[in-house]
Amino acid sequence: MKQLWAPWRMDYILGEKSHTCIFCHTASVKRSKKKLLLYSGNYSLVMLNKYPYTNCHLLVAPQKHTDSLSALSRKASQDLFSTLQKSVSLLKEAVMPEGFNIGMNLGRIAGAGIEDHLHFHIVPRWCGDTNFMPIVAESMVMPEHLNKAYERLAPFFKKL
Repeated sequence: MKQLWAPWRMDYILGEKSHTCIFCHTASVKRSKKKLLLYSGNYSLVMLNKYPYTNCHLLVAPQKHTDSLSALSRKASQDLFSTLQKSVSLLKEAVMPEGFNIGMNLGRIAGAGIEDHLHFHIVPRWCGDTNFMPIVAESMVMPEHLNKAYERLAPFFKKL
């Protein structure tokens, strides 16, 4: 039996959970490779997921720290959805996925890893990108390092 190592995932599983919101600590900058922040506007931001399901897995969040959709103003809601749409278009151009999973988990019981700041997940998908690995080995094979994914996407998100 072969062993596969995904030590980056253990950082998330066992690591100390930050009490600082990952979305709010990015508000002061427009882009940051260190923070995986691709875009920060007046109402919304886009960042790479540090613990992705697939390559170029994005998080799109409002600037406002809230866990409630109804707490967003109409302008913030419109901007959030517009940023979501534009991010999908930019991913299509940058990495040419064959499909997407897009979703939001509201509340811990619904699967939210970050409960107090709502956010969308945009997960690009390609034919054959899932296999037996997550089921048998509880491991995922990521074809590209986060820093490389950031470098690949950053020029596209300058258009946002």
